[in-house]
Amino acid sequence: QVQLVESGGGLVQPGGSLRLSCATSGSNFSIYTMGWHRQAPGKQRELVAGITSGGNTNYVDSVKGRFTISRDNAKNTVYLQMNSLKPEDTAVYYCNADLSLYGDYVRRKYWGQGTQVTVSS
Repeated sequence: QVQLVESGGGLVQPGGSLRLSCATSGSNFSIYTMGWHRQAPGKQRELVAGITSGGNTNYVDSVKGRFTISRDNAKNTVYLQMNSLKPEDTAVYYCNADLSLYGDYVRRKYWGQGTQVTVSS
């Protein structure tokens, strides 16, 4: 079974930084796109950043210039470097991976359990 596990969340002051990691475990799969979503209390989940297998990236407008998504294909891991954090960045952050299991041509989306990011003074 494929599993995604996030880490790196925590409490930081406004203007601070955090680096989130998400490792994909399992075997016999091929990962296509990976990304991060977040959900704040009382709000809908939104896409924060995504990255393709070729390294193309996209970001929600509110984090452009502050967040950087990257991936290590050898480790099946995606990262989110978050700088200049603001209180409005407070949310549970979820990583995801679109992947295919060997022997299955269908791409399926897998989700991590989420990690809390709190930005407060």
